[in-house]
Amino acid sequence: MASNFRSYIWDPVLIMCQMVLMQCIYYSCLGLWLAVLDSVLQTHRSLDQIFNDEVLGLASMHGRVSMMAFLLNSLTCATGLWLFVRRGKQCLDFTVTVHFFHMVGCWIYNAHVPAALAWWLVNVACIALMAVIGEYLCMRTELRAIPVNTGPKVNL
Repeated sequence: MASNFRSYIWDPVLIMCQMVLMQCIYYSCLGLWLAVLDSVLQTHRSLDQIFNDEVLGLASMHGRVSMMAFLLNSLTCATGLWLFVRRGKQCLDFTVTVHFFHMVGCWIYNAHVPAALAWWLVNVACIALMAVIGEYLCMRTELRAIPVNTGPKVNL
């Protein structure tokens, strides 16, 4: 009889649902972070903060707020990886997939591939943060001690 310990079945429907969920978490949390930071720092809200590659940068307050929101969002999304993906091996895959779809969204929004160096640096830093922290959280959960003896102890 085959053991079910650590056996994972290829489930494309589950993977697609997790991808859609992670994309929803990415944009909803990014929007939330931008709304909070824009309210606190009294800057104007714009969809350009999410999709325009030229907004990111240290030269303006608007760019610094957007960069801060992207970095905070990577921490929030790492928690999403931990809660919904739950596999350390898949964290990098889901992280790169989320950011790839974000790049495609920026490409469609701007009608050109993002060309600003700051955009690429921020997204590479966000990929690294999200993947490493998500993998750390998942591995910590995966490596918890498995209780072997759950029955009552008997002294012999």
